[in-house]
Amino acid sequence: MTGPQMSMNKVIQGAVRRDLDRFVSALAAFPAGDQRRADELQSAWENFDDQLHHHHTGEHEIAWPALQRVGVSAEVLAAMDAEHDTMALALTTAGEALGALVQTPDSARAADARAAFEQLRAVTVTHLDHEEAEIEPVYLANHDHPAVVEMSRQFSKDGGLAWGGRFLTWLLDGATPQERAAVDASVPRPVRTVLVGVFGRDYRRKVAPVWSR
Repeated sequence: MTGPQMSMNKVIQGAVRRDLDRFVSALAAFPAGDQRRADELQSAWENFDDQLHHHHTGEHEIAWPALQRVGVSAEVLAAMDAEHDTMALALTTAGEALGALVQTPDSARAADARAAFEQLRAVTVTHLDHEEAEIEPVYLANHDHPAVVEMSRQFSKDGGLAWGGRFLTWLLDGATPQERAAVDASVPRPVRTVLVGVFGRDYRRKVAPVWSR
């Protein structure tokens, strides 16, 4: 039996990359004076910021100990945490710039927000590229190791049903066929159907429409 072709970690990183591209594109095309559009982007930002914060907290508390058990060095994980700190600063700057746009939705604030999100995208992609190079092969080679299996179990129960449904719905919004296949391999279809169908409604109502315009 062959192992997985992509870890759930890489699927999450794909969703992060998509959202950052979406924000930059939306801000580049922002219609000056459009309060509704600014508010929509703020709703999408609240979801994105929460997803990324939750992911990084889970990596530090759940994933890193498991990865150390399968041979990832403390130095590599310290470098990942340092990159998380750099991203956190860029996240704060981007959130503040978007907040300013919501307060005054003009072209100057849109340009400032776009620049902040381009910087956030740059530092985030640098980190994701590094993590995928260092960590993705470890996940794939050790997908059935007890430490990695237990890590996946802890992630699956973290946050509760409502959060899990929003997370999976966000994860699948624009996912590639390869990413969908990785989700299929990790989340039983009946579970996914309930989580996305019932608990993903909030994402579908508030966030997904932001990216369909």
